[in-house]
Amino acid sequence: MSHAKTSFVCLPCRASYKQPYVGGSERRCPRCAGVLIHVGTAFAAPRRRDVAAWRVLSVLLHAGVRFPRSCCGGPGYRPRTLGEVKARMVYARRTGEPFAQALVRPGLP
Repeated sequence: MSHAKTSFVCLPCRASYKQPYVGGSERRCPRCAGVLIHVGTAFAAPRRRDVAAWRVLSVLLHAGVRFPRSCCGGPGYRPRTLGEVKARMVYARRTGEPFAQALVRPGLP
């Protein structure tokens, strides 16, 4: 029986790879030999030429936000534009809420 595949991302190359998940092993990008980031099973990669979407993804990953599959089938809300990310950054600074938690909040009060 084969293992389920999960997504790994190389931010400098703007590339995504589906590979079996083996805990603890470090994955390398086949293009640049950099370390791949494990993003989860519910990840859908943006197009390589969509630079703005990759910037948003970079902010999410550096904040610790990942894309695990939940019981309902998806990872939940994730911002898609830089405007949404900036609005959540302002909200997090104003309220003192952790940045990663503010990024996955579906709506701002």
